[in-house]
Amino acid sequence: MRDAIREARLPALSRGRLSRAIHQLLIGGMVCAPLPLLAQDGQSQDALQQLDTITVSGSYSRSLEQAVDIKRANIGFSDSIVATDVADFPEQNLAEALQRMPGVTIERSKGLGTKVNVRGLPTEYTHVSINDLATASGSGGRDVEFDIFASEIIQQVTVQKSPTAADEEGGIAGSVNISTARPFDYPDRKLVASAEGAYNSISEETDPKFAFLASDTWGDWGALVSFAKARRSNRTDSTSGINFRPLTRFLGASGIRSSQAVDVLARDAGITVQDPSDSAETDLLVFQDKVGDRVYLNEQDKWGATASLQYRPSSNFSLSFDAMLGGYDSTEDEYDAAAYSASSRSTLERIHEYDAQTLSDYGIVVLRDVSYTATQHEILGKESISKTDYSQFGANLDWKGDSWRLDAMAGYSGARKTLDSSNLKHVAYAPSRTRWSGRSGETVPSADPGTIDMYDAPDKYLFEAYETTLEKVDDDKYAAQLNFAKSLELAFFPALHTLQFGGRYTDRTKQRRYGEAKITGPEAGSSEWVNTRTLADSPLQSISDIVPGGGYGLKGLDWMQASNDYARGAFRYPGFRTPFDDGQYYKVDETVTALYAMADLGFDIGPVPVSVNAGTRYVDTSVRSSGFHPVQYPDGSTGFTDTPVSRDGSYKDWLPSMNATAELSGDLLLRAAASKVMMRPALTDIAYKRTASWSSFRYTDGNPDLKPTYAKQWEVGLEKYLENGGLLAASYFHKKIDGVVVSSLTGVVEDVAVYNANGSLNGIYDFDVYQPVNAEGTYEVDGVELIAQLPLGALHPALQGFGINANYTMLDSSLAGESDLGVKTPMPGLADKTYNLTLYYENDRFDARVSYNHKSEYVESIGYNLYPIYRDAYGQVDFSLGYRLADNVKLSLKGINLTNEATTGYTMDSSFPTMYELSGRRISLGIRADF
Repeated sequence: MRDAIREARLPALSRGRLSRAIHQLLIGGMVCAPLPLLAQDGQSQDALQQLDTITVSGSYSRSLEQAVDIKRANIGFSDSIVATDVADFPEQNLAEALQRMPGVTIERSKGLGTKVNVRGLPTEYTHVSINDLATASGSGGRDVEFDIFASEIIQQVTVQKSPTAADEEGGIAGSVNISTARPFDYPDRKLVASAEGAYNSISEETDPKFAFLASDTWGDWGALVSFAKARRSNRTDSTSGINFRPLTRFLGASGIRSSQAVDVLARDAGITVQDPSDSAETDLLVFQDKVGDRVYLNEQDKWGATASLQYRPSSNFSLSFDAMLGGYDSTEDEYDAAAYSASSRSTLERIHEYDAQTLSDYGIVVLRDVSYTATQHEILGKESISKTDYSQFGANLDWKGDSWRLDAMAGYSGARKTLDSSNLKHVAYAPSRTRWSGRSGETVPSADPGTIDMYDAPDKYLFEAYETTLEKVDDDKYAAQLNFAKSLELAFFPALHTLQFGGRYTDRTKQRRYGEAKITGPEAGSSEWVNTRTLADSPLQSISDIVPGGGYGLKGLDWMQASNDYARGAFRYPGFRTPFDDGQYYKVDETVTALYAMADLGFDIGPVPVSVNAGTRYVDTSVRSSGFHPVQYPDGSTGFTDTPVSRDGSYKDWLPSMNATAELSGDLLLRAAASKVMMRPALTDIAYKRTASWSSFRYTDGNPDLKPTYAKQWEVGLEKYLENGGLLAASYFHKKIDGVVVSSLTGVVEDVAVYNANGSLNGIYDFDVYQPVNAEGTYEVDGVELIAQLPLGALHPALQGFGINANYTMLDSSLAGESDLGVKTPMPGLADKTYNLTLYYENDRFDARVSYNHKSEYVESIGYNLYPIYRDAYGQVDFSLGYRLADNVKLSLKGINLTNEATTGYTMDSSFPTMYELSGRRISLGIRADF
């Protein structure tokens, strides 16, 4: 495409008008906004026809050039990648394929990229669409679960960081616009096939992946199909659950548990508790909640397919029908040996070490090393089987005349998700000692004669329950959009080039059913196994034999337990099913009507050509949230009404936007933007339901009255375009974010009876009621983004083929003090520094790339709304080597996480780690043929 741009630089077309014209074509064609500005004369219109197709060449440097051309042509701040860049980097799904874009990082779970962050902001602030339709994925929020999508079926991705009025809402962080391929994207017949095998260093399993694409055109018609299928088997060894727990757990209890805790605190730490029932005092005394040693085995089967039928009788008319189908089946086995220090039977026995210094600024004393009277030791076998089927269908019309353009879209996106989970739970109550140790925590035998070695006492663990949960989510979205643009030549207003207006209607429904059950005997209603059956009564295997890859790699530990395969067959008696619970049902219906109008202007300020896009979008939203209303009975218990109830909500707003560019010279561009954007609340947050956490004495309610989170933002930047696709860019942006959704205490339910698994009364407690609310006040976020894309051959002939592609984003945010203790924290999920660096070399036969991606630490959550829990900074090294065996056959070797980086976190200070997680390296060998 860069060659076409150079050829389009005709003498009669000024550089400023060329930039605006390129913008008009690309924005109106396949890149970002649905409609273009139109060329002002026949000569420029003919020249721009050469740019109507983005061709994937198979060269990384060529794909970078194309991405730079798209960035330059866009009126707003944006960055793009095209199919070559998506396919050739090592990745396990679409999220990992996007992480090397400027300002883009990902969230990882057990070694797999799952969600996308833009500019370090929380993932829920990013709006994602595929083929101009916000995609359903079956998650509880509005974020897209990227791990369900195969990257091989994607043609192009553009991250739009400053919206126009034509863009759907915009997203506070930005919008990720994903495009699948269409037949006329390729100038000739196209057939691509690839196959790959990938090896994980911990599971020691090799997984296959293959993909193909076939496209052809004949006359006015074209058709394309693509398909990708992959299997992934990944093992993760982890210590986790090591969070703070306030001593209110013991001090607020009745009888000996409270009085003994008071005495031990005074004896071993010299701490006098004035009022054990005063949480304001006891919340400042914390101990270690739980230590878990865990092995995860995650096995995935994923497939995705696209089909496109396109009718294009001329460059002025195109009618396309697109389909996208896929499935994502995942089975995750988790095997735990855990020690629950905060057991309902336990209290303090001896404090071996306490820390009154590290968090003294907050008045917090941490009990670092403690022996407990009755720790709840657990051997858990958890199995989670998830099945997601997604589909998307759309029809697009693009029609343009000499001075006008019309485009229309109608589409459907749907997901069906089923999650079937179980937990085989054996428990042993005994004295033990729990402490922080190095990078995690540990539980060891205490000095009490009744103590046990929790890793080697299967006869001490009594069966408590085989717990099951079943969740089904149906997520459907329909959308229709119509846009019209008219090119103008007004003698009294020559700067006004185009007026554009349009509308969009969407209708989304998400329905969730959920239920849980506990099996306690060999038939329905039986409790025969409770406190009689032991762990030793099941056939046991060593962890090193249950999962592939050998022993637990973090502490040199090993323990015995029953496999999940055995548990599913042995404990689910004939005819068992998990019933759905009416109290957990919700349905959210949301309709949105949006209208917009905007204008494109072009004029000169002295010798400087300027382009401006300005407009506003009106959004009208109606929400109905249905469920079963919670009620409290006179005995203090809770239940739900027999018939569904619903509540309506609505909000309206204007979202103005402005984008402008000024060509200070032929290769130096000044860009500026300002807008108001919003992100709607997660559907789980507005759902009309109540859930209970019996161990935390807490109810969590939905809130149908939630409003969106808004941001007023502006940005200014300079972009220097170099030869051969080079780019140097710097921008400064500011966001003022209002209405952030936080969890807040909104009420108390008194005298709730809490029972143990065996039916005995645990106690009578007051339950706090928490709801998501729109917080008062604002977050101020300022940021700087730097981009350097440098082919080094221009510096010296010896460097021909070498290049650097790097970007850096730095944020400075205000502190909001979400913690109930007044601990100042940044916005949860916000990382203040992210950067990516790729070094590459390529020639006609060989290419090599090494990439480093870094995301700084961020607040992951606020434990008990009191103690900020941080996820540590994370950096990962990946590489890719490719060799062309022939012009159309390429062999590749790729590596993910070469340095075997761990995922870690801590509570408030790094000396209080919460997790340490290793998922290993992944090495793959593949071949690709392109005809």
